[in-house]
Amino acid sequence: MEGEFDVLVVGAGSAGAVIAARASEDPRRSVLLLEAGPDYPDTAGTPFDLVNSHNNSYADHDWGFSYQATAAGRSAPFPRGRVTGGSSAVNTTIALRGMPEDYDAWAAAGNPEWAWERVLPAFKRLERDLDFGDRPYHGDAGPITIQRYRTAELTQVHQAWLEASDALGYPRCEDANDPAGWGSGPHPMNKIGRLRISTAIGYLSAARARPNLRIRPNTLTRRVVFEGTRAVGVEVETDGNIEVLRARTIILSAGALQSPAILMRSGIGPRDELERHGIELLRDIQGVGTRLSDHPALAVVCRAKDPSLLDADQPIVQTILRYTAPGSAFRNDLQIEAFSFSPRGGPLTNFAIAAVLEQVHGTGTLRLASADPHAPPVVEQRFCEDERDRSRLVACLRDTVAFVKTKPLSDMVVEQTFPDPRRALSDESLGDLCLRLSASGFHPCATVPMGPASDQGAVVDQYGRCHSVEGLVVADASIMPTVTRANTNLTSIMIGEMVGEWVRTRGAELYGL
Repeated sequence: MEGEFDVLVVGAGSAGAVIAARASEDPRRSVLLLEAGPDYPDTAGTPFDLVNSHNNSYADHDWGFSYQATAAGRSAPFPRGRVTGGSSAVNTTIALRGMPEDYDAWAAAGNPEWAWERVLPAFKRLERDLDFGDRPYHGDAGPITIQRYRTAELTQVHQAWLEASDALGYPRCEDANDPAGWGSGPHPMNKIGRLRISTAIGYLSAARARPNLRIRPNTLTRRVVFEGTRAVGVEVETDGNIEVLRARTIILSAGALQSPAILMRSGIGPRDELERHGIELLRDIQGVGTRLSDHPALAVVCRAKDPSLLDADQPIVQTILRYTAPGSAFRNDLQIEAFSFSPRGGPLTNFAIAAVLEQVHGTGTLRLASADPHAPPVVEQRFCEDERDRSRLVACLRDTVAFVKTKPLSDMVVEQTFPDPRRALSDESLGDLCLRLSASGFHPCATVPMGPASDQGAVVDQYGRCHSVEGLVVADASIMPTVTRANTNLTSIMIGEMVGEWVRTRGAELYGL
């Protein structure tokens, strides 16, 4: 396992851990998986913040990134997992698929391998759905366990929210991953009790015993090393020591914020951006970091009549409403979801209901702060500058306010503290709130978008192979051409399944292995 590897995967997150696990199923292929954060080989030694699926891990295993959501907004934390499992090890465990139309749109943009009918087998292969595993569009034997809360398991906030949804006329949808479904119901979640089923647990636990797989934690990837235009290795740093690790194929799965940053530090990206930081240009590819896509959201905040019902040890999210904005051509382009509590410092007195725009037209940018691999990227979302996005989020915000005024949820509310109901809530004023205060759903993608070589904004082809260089593949949320109409973690795992299977079964044909 020393010397040159067949496959080197950078990032043991939602996609990277899957790729390493699938690729190492071939005992003839040596695989090295690099992770910047720590590794916990078994659940017994896994820290509680990673086990606790009731809430996100915000600090102990985080990169410490930040972002600016809108032109008028302030910088805010942008949680990203720095640990084996990546963000799948620190997130809310929402296991939601995008709409079939999302993936068909990717296919129509020149990526036919990503049509819904082709990605569905990967979704089925990754999941062990304990509720609907017998349905033709679900799997029942995969490494990621998915289940939904029963009514008796819901917090009182979520029970009241669901009843208010019924009163408002939304249909019940017991399986939010039904490709034809819409309405309100329990969230599908990748957890067993409190245990978060990350890709580190679901995929790497079984793969660790393979002698051809090596996992190397606490190792920061600084850049990809090239000989001419062929990627031959990566420059890494461990405890201040810098070295080069070589491989026949390099796969970047460092996430939508880190993969484009590594590419730019390696000389692949917009010429002006690289020259600004004194980085030698290898390939001028304008699409690196220039099509950032994410979900803007705004929450209605309420002060609870009985604060004793709010408990930070409760699951923070349990339910969801997927529906379509009036007049929209994009099915299920809006989401409303309740939060069991809204901590704003001090005692818990508030809970919140979030309005989320799931299909977006506007894009943001990701740039380098400097050529220093330790410097976080500069992330600017520019949410709701596109009027099509802003008008639909305003409509969703109005629908969210209606929940607060509907029994039995209204019976739990002393007052709505945001938006202030004493102020005029015209479309214009709500639109101004969206322009000033929209926040990220923490679903960044499309920073290394895939597409054919004829697409000047595409960075990789549909197999993740980087245009204009050899031996370099990108496979994570960054290659999505657009954000899906869903939380992105399950789609990121699916991307790992797709690319991992191609490496395993078509490695020689597609990746020169």
